[in-house]
Amino acid sequence: MSAVIDQARDLLKSRLAEVTDEAKALASEAKTLEKVITSLNGSGPTRRGRPKGSKGKPRARRSGTRADEALKLITDAPGIGASDIAKVMKIKPNYLYRVLADLEKQKLVTKKGRAYTAK
Repeated sequence: MSAVIDQARDLLKSRLAEVTDEAKALASEAKTLEKVITSLNGSGPTRRGRPKGSKGKPRARRSGTRADEALKLITDAPGIGASDIAKVMKIKPNYLYRVLADLEKQKLVTKKGRAYTAK
């Protein structure tokens, strides 16, 4: 009798695993179908960027490039550090390091420690 119960338990566990796998597949398919329906209705996100009709202000353009501005600051104040340049330019230092690296590659500035000087 015990063997019959063990066999029935194994069959039930096997069927439960099958049903669980099928349920997962159906849930995934249902999500995909919902996304398609939403996009067909036009109520989902259809484009990137600023939403239509938003009233965000466009950024004011500065004259010249940031590299030119950084070079001028370094020329005016030899030995200035990147964080000080970033504060004056009102940008984040991590962006400025890219700009300064390009200026170094062009051999317009040199770096000693944390200080930059113009050539």
